Amino acid sequence: MELEFCCPTLFGLEGIVADELRFGGKLTDVRAENGRVLFTGDADTLIWANMNLRCAERVLIRLAAFPATSFDELFEGVKAIAWEDFVPVDATFPVKGHALNSQLHSVPDCQKIIKKAIVTRLGAHYGVSWFAESGVRCGVQFAIMNDQAEIYLDTSGAGLHKRGYRANANAAPLRETLAAAMVKLARWRGRDAFIDPFCGSGTIAIEAAMIALGRAPGLMRTYDAEKWSWVGDARWKQAREQAIAAVRTDLTLDMCGSDIDPACVTLAQENAKKAGVAHLIRFEQADATKRTYPQNGVLFANPPYGERLMDRESAQAIVRGLGCVLGKSELRQYYLTSDGDFEQFYGYRADKRRKLYNGMIKCDLYMYFRSQSERRPVGRGESKVPNRGKRERR
Repeated sequence: MELEFCCPTLFGLEGIVADELRFGGKLTDVRAENGRVLFTGDADTLIWANMNLRCAERVLIRLAAFPATSFDELFEGVKAIAWEDFVPVDATFPVKGHALNSQLHSVPDCQKIIKKAIVTRLGAHYGVSWFAESGVRCGVQFAIMNDQAEIYLDTSGAGLHKRGYRANANAAPLRETLAAAMVKLARWRGRDAFIDPFCGSGTIAIEAAMIALGRAPGLMRTYDAEKWSWVGDARWKQAREQAIAAVRTDLTLDMCGSDIDPACVTLAQENAKKAGVAHLIRFEQADATKRTYPQNGVLFANPPYGERLMDRESAQAIVRGLGCVLGKSELRQYYLTSDGDFEQFYGYRADKRRKLYNGMIKCDLYMYFRSQSERRPVGRGESKVPNRGKRERR
């Protein structure tokens, strides 16, 4: 059965997810749009995407798209979907979604109409008038924008950023999908030294280690679609066996994560152990502005923004200290921060910038990859608008 899929993404990661599908999944019909990527495939594609996509938020089956300017149109559009092909008689099928810039703007009312339409269709097919909803979960999602409705079936369950290794996190955790994207943008594959001087719960280092190993990010977790009979247990079993066989077992990496907070170091070590990569990463307590750095390699950092951790003045003082220590280093450096004045305090213009979102926080990834002799210092009194580092196209 050919299916149309939709992978929601954090803004700024659409192109990365599209490339994952084209090159990793070997798919050709891939379309990147704002906040999502669309593609077609079958049940095997569903499994591969859930288990292997590093930067997507979830995998949805796009069941229908139609105009919906009234509740009657919404009801009929949903009822026309062949729900019996996907939802068994005892399934639980919660409905959630959003409505923007549309005549149908009440989300609770839309939920009720959609639920009623599904029950009407399934009731007629199965010959029942009441559903216990005690079986497998088949989550329904909807999006109504500009009077156009789209209806989805959620195959993932929990978001794909939940890999299974981070049961606990520090006060301002970085989403796993965004951490993986940073590593992919830097094209780090394990050949160079890796250092993260603000490791927190260890997310960037752990994601980087899994990328270097070729380890599927979703290997440790389960998915709603694993219990769907029309997908089949045999397919999931085969996919896991293939993913396990693809993991490199002969790899040694030069990876270090550090944090000034000893509790974060302990947490990062625990998470790395759960992820099965603790033997590849050393975590240590250190002040990022005072520690010793390798001469070459790649540095990844998600320093405090002054929003969720400490105040902005303290966060900028840390960035100023980093500039003094690393501004003339040959390390390639990637800093994710929401501070628009980052370059001013760091003291050097980024070679490139890329707009990303850490949850709902708008950020920039400041990239320094040229030789230190080519690095451009920020002059005193220089405007922060002209001649900023070239922004990379999305």
